[in-house]
Amino acid sequence: MESRLLTIFLVALSFSPFVQSLVRHYKFSVVLKNTTKLCSTKSFVTVNGQCPGPTLYAREDDTVLVKVTNHVKYNITIHWHGIKQLRTGWSDGPAYVTQCPIQPGQSFVYNFTITGQRGTLLWHAHITWLRATVYGGIVILPKRGISYPFPKPDKEKIIILGEWWKSDVEAVLNQAESSGLPPNISDAHTINGHAGPVPGCTSQGYTLHVESGKTYLLRIINAALNDELFFKIAGHKLTVVEADASYVKPFGTDTIFMSPGQTTNVLLTANQGVGKYLIAVTPFMDAPIGFDNVTSIATLRYKSTAPYPKTTLTTIPALNATPLTVDFIDSLRSLNSKEYPARVPLTVDHSLFFAITVGLNPCSACLIGSRLVSAINNITFLLPTTSLLEAHYYNVKGVFTDDFPAHPPVVFNYTGTQPANIQTNNGTRLYRLNFNSTVQIILQGTAMLAPENHPFHLHGYNFFVVGQGLGNFDPEKDPLGFNLVDPVERNTIGVPNGGWAAIRFRANNPGVWFLHCHLEVHTTWGLKMAFIVDNGNGPIESSLPPPKDLPKC
Repeated sequence: MESRLLTIFLVALSFSPFVQSLVRHYKFSVVLKNTTKLCSTKSFVTVNGQCPGPTLYAREDDTVLVKVTNHVKYNITIHWHGIKQLRTGWSDGPAYVTQCPIQPGQSFVYNFTITGQRGTLLWHAHITWLRATVYGGIVILPKRGISYPFPKPDKEKIIILGEWWKSDVEAVLNQAESSGLPPNISDAHTINGHAGPVPGCTSQGYTLHVESGKTYLLRIINAALNDELFFKIAGHKLTVVEADASYVKPFGTDTIFMSPGQTTNVLLTANQGVGKYLIAVTPFMDAPIGFDNVTSIATLRYKSTAPYPKTTLTTIPALNATPLTVDFIDSLRSLNSKEYPARVPLTVDHSLFFAITVGLNPCSACLIGSRLVSAINNITFLLPTTSLLEAHYYNVKGVFTDDFPAHPPVVFNYTGTQPANIQTNNGTRLYRLNFNSTVQIILQGTAMLAPENHPFHLHGYNFFVVGQGLGNFDPEKDPLGFNLVDPVERNTIGVPNGGWAAIRFRANNPGVWFLHCHLEVHTTWGLKMAFIVDNGNGPIESSLPPPKDLPKC
C-alpha cells in the first residue's frame, strides 16, 4: 500500500508547478519501411517506421534519454541538431567525431540536459546520407510558469521540409563517390513526408487544418539534404518570432527562407475567408548547378470549408530571388531583452578566416580520373576510423593533429579570378581553443569551380551573426559595420554565394565540436573541420567521462 501511495505521490509531484525539470525517456528503433511515393515503391531507413520520425518534446532544463537500437544493415548515429550538449559531447552524434557509430544489432542511450534553450530544433542521422529519411523535430518548451515573449498561440503545428529520392539514397551516394561526380539530385521536396502532386504522378499532399480567428505557432524545420527552400501560404501573412531556437524581434513577411538545418517559428492567424489555400515550398538557387526544381504543394484548409473547393493560389519566388533572401536574413535580430540578452563577445581571442572552396583531386579509381572535393583553407577534412572525441579524451596519438590553419595558405581574389591549381590537401587537422576564449570566424565564399550558398552548422554552440556581405571580406572596412548589439543568434548560417559571413561565439563548452557545410553533398566532399575546446578549471568546466555503453569502432 505504501509503495502504491508513493507512486501516486511521485506522479502527482511530476505535474506540480514546483517541479522545474523532468527526465524524459524515448525509444528510437531504426528499422526499414516500404512505402510508395511519387508512384514508386522503395524500402528506406526510418525511426520507429515513421518519416518524419517522432517529435521529441521537452522543457528547458529537462534531461532527455533516447535509447537508439539499430535494426538495419547500416551503421547509424543520431545528432540532436542545435542542442548545445554542455559537457556531454558523447551524445552529440556525428559519426567518428564524437562517437563510433551504432552497429547493426547494437544500442546506445543518448543522455543530455537541455540547458538555457527553448524553441524548435531537429534531430537527424549523422552518418553517410541516412538523414534523407532519418529525421524529426525537437520541441523545447519554456520552463513551467514562463510564457512566450510573444502573444500566446491557440495551437502549435510542426512543419518539416525534406527531400525525396525514388532511388535508394545510399546507392546514390555510392555511385557519386565511385564516379567522382556530383550525386543525382532528389526527385521531390516533401512537407511532413508528403510530396504532393508532381508532374507525372498525382498524390495526396499535406493539409494544414485551421479554424477561423485562431492563431497558430508554426514550427518550421528545413530537414532537406541539399536545398535551401522558400515557404509561403497563399493569402496569409506570417510573423517570425524565432530562428534556430532563439527568440527574435518579431517581423511580418509572406515568405520564409531557410537553409538545410535551420528552423523558423512563425505566428499564423487564420483571418481569411473560409476555404482552401495553397502552401508552396520551392527551392532557392542562384548558381548554375544542378538542383531539384520541383515545387512541393500542400494546402491550408479552414474548418467548415465545403467539399471540393477552389484553391486560392499564390505567386512563388523566383529560383534566384537573392534580394528576397537578403531581406529576410537582414530582418532577423535577436530579441536582446532583459530576460533574453544577446551576449555578443566584444573582444576576440581567435580571429579566423575560413575560405570555402570546391576543388578537383586525382582519383585513379574514379570514372573521370579525378574527384570533386571541397575544402576549408585548402584542407579537405578526412574523418578517422575512430572517434575524435575519444582520441582527445584519452590522449591517443596519431588520430589527428591540432594545426588546422587559421587562414588560407595562399591569399587570392576569392570571388574573382581563381588560382590555376585547384587541388586540395587531405588531412584530419583540428583547431584548438582554450576554455572560455572568444572566437570570430569569417566564412568566405569563393568562385572556385562551383560557387553557391553554403549553410554552415557549428555543433555544441550557438553563435552570433555579426555581419554578412557580398564580394571579398574587407578586414579594414567591413568590421565597422558589424552588429554587436542585437545580431541574430543561430547554430546554422547561410554563407551567401560570392560573399561572406562573420560569426562570433565564446568557447565555454569543452569537447570536440564539428563545423561543416549542411549541404550533405559538400560535407561528403570534405567541407568540414572540428574544434577542440580544452577543459577549464574544475569539473564544472570539464567534459564528463564517456558513458559505459558508448559504441566501439
